Formats: sequence, C-alpha cells, structure tokens
Amino acid sequence: MNVLVLGSGGREHALSWKLAQSSQMERLYIAPGNAGTANVGENVELDLMDFAGIAEFVQANDVGLILVGPEQPLVAGIKDYFQARPEIKTSVIGPSASAARLEGSKSFAKQFMVKHNIPCAKSETFTKSTKSKASGFLATLKPPYVIKADGLAGGKGVVICETLKEAKTVVKDMLINGNYGDAGKKIVIEEFLPGIEVSMFVVTDGSGYKILPSAKDYKQVGEGDTGPNTGGMGAISPVAIVSREFMEKAKNQVIIPTLKGLRADGIDFEGFVFFGLMKVGGDPYVIEYNVRLGDPETEVIIPRIKSDLLHILDGVATKTLSECDVEIDERTVTTVVLTAQGYPGKYKKGEGITGLENVKDSLVFHAGTKLASGKIVSNGGRVMAVTSYGADIPGALKKSYKSIDLIDFTGKSYRKDIGFDLVKQKA
Repeated sequence: MNVLVLGSGGREHALSWKLAQSSQMERLYIAPGNAGTANVGENVELDLMDFAGIAEFVQANDVGLILVGPEQPLVAGIKDYFQARPEIKTSVIGPSASAARLEGSKSFAKQFMVKHNIPCAKSETFTKSTKSKASGFLATLKPPYVIKADGLAGGKGVVICETLKEAKTVVKDMLINGNYGDAGKKIVIEEFLPGIEVSMFVVTDGSGYKILPSAKDYKQVGEGDTGPNTGGMGAISPVAIVSREFMEKAKNQVIIPTLKGLRADGIDFEGFVFFGLMKVGGDPYVIEYNVRLGDPETEVIIPRIKSDLLHILDGVATKTLSECDVEIDERTVTTVVLTAQGYPGKYKKGEGITGLENVKDSLVFHAGTKLASGKIVSNGGRVMAVTSYGADIPGALKKSYKSIDLIDFTGKSYRKDIGFDLVKQKA
C-alpha cells in the first residue's frame, strides 16, 4: 500500500518511522515532511490546506491511505472532501469536520460533554457581545481562573490566571483586543481543576476502538513548569497515576460515553481521539479533546506500540479494527524536546545541526528541521525530540539526556526536569 502522511513535525516523523516498518508498506510519502522524515520515506511539497492539490497527488501516485497528523486540515474538512469524491480510491484516517469540532471549538466540546454526562469543569461561553457577563461569571469562581480561546490556537489558547484582575485582562485581550485572532472571538471560562494531568488516546473505526498507551506531556517552557505554554517540551509514557482502577473509570466514565455520544449525535468519527484528563481525587475529568495524536506525546506512545501500525490504520479504514491486535511494549519511554533559543517567542532558523550520527541509544524525531545544501538545519521553534527506552523513568531519561549532549546547534535549549515529578508518584 502507498501511504501519504500529512504534516512536518515530530509527531509525523514518529508516525512515519513506525509506518515504514510495516510489511504492507510499498511507498511512503510525507507532505511536507522534514529532514528526519526524508530518511524513512519521500518528502513531497504539498500545502496541507490545498485539498485539490493533495487529491491530484493521491491519484497520480496511487495512494491508498492518508494519515492526517495536525488538526487544521481535519477541522477544515479534508475527510469530507475525499468522501465527496468516491472516484478517488483512498481512505483518510481522521474525523469529519463535524466530529473535528471536538477540538476546533472548545464551546462545542463543553456542550457535548454536558449533554452526554462526561465529567468536566463547570464553565460558560462568552463572545464580544456578552463580555459584560464574563466578569460576573468569573466572580462566582475561585482562583486560579482558566480562560480558553474557543478555536484553534496552536496549543497556546489556554491561559491560567492567578488573580481576578489578570483574568479580566485576558478576557479583554481575547474578545476586544483580538490578541488571539479568530480563535479568540469566542471564549470559554471554566473553573480550575486541581490535580495531575494525563493524556489518554484511543483509535476508533466508528464502532470498535483500541486504547493506546497513556502519556504525560510538559507544556511550559521552563523547569518546574514555569514560563509560557509551548507546543510541548517533553513527554513520558506510561504514567504512574494511571492505575488499573483509574483506567477503568476513564474507560467507563469518559471514553465509552464519548464514543457512544458521537454515534448518538450522528457524528462520523474515524481516527484518533486524544483525551486530556485531570485526575482529581482519583476521578477523571476531561479538560480537552483533540481529534489527532498529541505532539510530543506521539514520540513516546508510538515507540511503545509493537503491532503493525499500518495494519491498525487499515482496520480503521475498513471498519475491522476489532479484529486487530494492539500489543504494547511494557518499557518506559521518555522524550525531551530540543528547541531554538527564544522559543516560544522569537527565534532564529537555519542553525546547522551536528552530532546526530553519534546518537546510538535514542531515537531522534525531527520537528523543525530541513535539508539545506545537503546539511540539516533548524527550521522551527521545536527542533527535535530525543526519545529513549528504559526500565523506568530515570533509566530512560539518562539515555535521552546523554544523547542530547551529543547533538549540537547554536541556541540549543531544553528542559532538564522532564519526568522528575513522576518519579515518586504512585497510582
């Protein structure tokens, strides 16, 4: 089978690395890809939002399956585009635009959770015309305050405010000043849930589903979870707090009700569901849905899947997922993200990267890289993710940090405490 992976980050490199191992794989294309994906498949220059251009490439290259990495094409309806063109014999792994609203609209997601009795934080939705009521709702909550841009904001649309004054300023910035663009034209204000955050994932064909490894990511740029949010500075899998009891609660209170709710509402969903959960007093609460795999979580959960990923995805496409086995590696996997200096603010691109050939004990998944005159250079804020296996978190981290020492580029930055908070955690 010929496969096209859409995206250019560490998530897409990890997915492509795994797909390339499949005995069913004939040709693997990645659009637009990066310097790392070029080692496992063929990079092609395609605009992820140019569905007609993608369709032309798919037909010309007999692509049987498209795996969509990032959320933007899904929210924009790439699945619907190909479903409306049955003459193009390809399957798109990802939800319809209607289903993608679970990620594309925070207010839609909250309404869905409430309708289907899925545990979540108390919240209200506001627009520019109802801004005056936002202050009244904030006054009913205790600090800290959680304010979310309704639309897609590149993982940076959630602001946690320690004071009421700060919260009111953020509301004004989103609704009046337009600091978050179209994503902030509508906002969700919700109560803060104290607890430990964990990411859980399932893959579904619309009826059957398989639970994938859990993970914990680290969003803030600074050690000790300080500084502004980023797309993710590292991740760990598995997560100690996901006990068998918690897993059962999550499955029965969140996962199954979500999938049943989608079917009950007549919403077509095929692909990955990301559940951003908060463990509060032993119980799972949904803080967000994503309709694709997370990044950098993909860089730790995909290496733990021992089964053939292409076989699993084909099961999604043919609605035979229940017949597929998903075998999980019991080892711990950690990833540490290397970023450009200044990220998530202004940063330089084009810095030469050296030492990759010396890395032996880790997997290096490229994110913001490209080939320039035959050399690998930085091409984004998050440059690469260094992933390692180990018997436990300290063992895996030791390998990742040892490998990081071998990689060099001007301005290389990274957190030195990924996973430290979990070492002493008990389920």
